[in-house]
Amino acid sequence: MPPLPSVFVGGLIGATFGTVFVLVNAHTPLDAAVGTVLRVLAVLAVAAFVALVLLTGKRVRAHGGDNRSPQPVNMFGARYRWVVLGEAVLLFGGIQVLRLFDAPDEANVAWIALVVGVHFLVLARVWSRPAVLVPGAGLTALGIVGLVLASGPAVAWVPFVSGVLSGITLLAGSLAFAVRDYRAVGARGEARP
Repeated sequence: MPPLPSVFVGGLIGATFGTVFVLVNAHTPLDAAVGTVLRVLAVLAVAAFVALVLLTGKRVRAHGGDNRSPQPVNMFGARYRWVVLGEAVLLFGGIQVLRLFDAPDEANVAWIALVVGVHFLVLARVWSRPAVLVPGAGLTALGIVGLVLASGPAVAWVPFVSGVLSGITLLAGSLAFAVRDYRAVGARGEARP
């Protein structure tokens, strides 16, 4: 079996973290039934992502192609590793700073969303993939909103705003890329004689 393309690995990372964001944060003040539905939908979304990628690979093989799409030679090279290292430093360092200022625990998920969003904004440039700006901007905004909410009476909603909505953003982005690739392969395959 050929190695997984970098685009699939990146999408799987996004879909997995999106699912974790939803699973961990879909709780009060949401109604318990709403939280359960959101968790089930997140798991179904990551399963749909994997299914679409497998179907895309099957289409590619059926049309005599390989399982690689045009992309930078190594999406996970040195520049990617530097971005992830910076992300880790900001994540853990920022959470410590929030603790020093006695921020509520809910602020942590807002900080995580903000840092992950900024990491996507940087990766969009590193990978020369402007489409990555969309989830990056979304998570950045949801993180900022969550930090603002954490400083007031709506603090209980931070996990929903910065956690659940960030998870939905990541899942939607991963699914959108998977659907795009699936359709693109189908269109190329149909165009063949």
